[in-house]
Amino acid sequence: MKFKIFVILLFAPLVSFAQIGEHRNTLSVGVNGGYSMSRVGFSPKVTQSMHGGMVGGLSVRYMSEKYFKTYCSIYGEVNLVQSGWKEKIVDIEENKVINPTTGLPEEYSRTVTYIEVPVFAQLAWGKEERGCKFFAQAGPKVGFILSEKTTSNFDVANMNIDDRANKEVTQYGMVVENKFDYGIAAGLGMEYSVPRVGHFIVEGRYNFGLGNLFGDSKRDYFSKSNNTGFNVKIIYMMDLKK
Repeated sequence: MKFKIFVILLFAPLVSFAQIGEHRNTLSVGVNGGYSMSRVGFSPKVTQSMHGGMVGGLSVRYMSEKYFKTYCSIYGEVNLVQSGWKEKIVDIEENKVINPTTGLPEEYSRTVTYIEVPVFAQLAWGKEERGCKFFAQAGPKVGFILSEKTTSNFDVANMNIDDRANKEVTQYGMVVENKFDYGIAAGLGMEYSVPRVGHFIVEGRYNFGLGNLFGDSKRDYFSKSNNTGFNVKIIYMMDLKK
């Protein structure tokens, strides 16, 4: 069912803009960069705080029409994304758990680096040539895992399991099984356009993964391990064709 929803959303941006308004034929390209905050939806639960990472890449947009006061575009990116999870290792009183060997609070995080391609249907309202526009966009995304890296200050064989409020540690011995990821995303933002200079954009985006990092069959341990989170981005684009 999740994959069927994804396929429907994948083709939605391509068919959502039937030519019923004023024709536009504007192609813009640019770069984007920002900060990503993510976590993994484990079941059984793994207690987490937000994992921080970088996101950035190339952007392309094709504006096809203006319908009344709405500018309709297809917007896509090819990005390098750092996501994953950072564990919140505390006791039942929310105090940090101290490792008996190192004497330090235990810390653990996993960074998963993707190459990711989102494709959005974008609707914008405001000034077309010079000035500000507000926009909303939503659509599917696909990704492929390039690498994963664990950061920890304790030996798994000597961790303080007794004091932990959440004693789920099975994930420590697991590597990411599913290299392909897919999901949906939606964002809101502001754009300031200057003729012959370009478009300066700020966006906040929410991401929800429909795939799982680890196997989710009846014989697998985690029934769910999907990526979720949001990022804040700055984008610069210039018109190639107008």
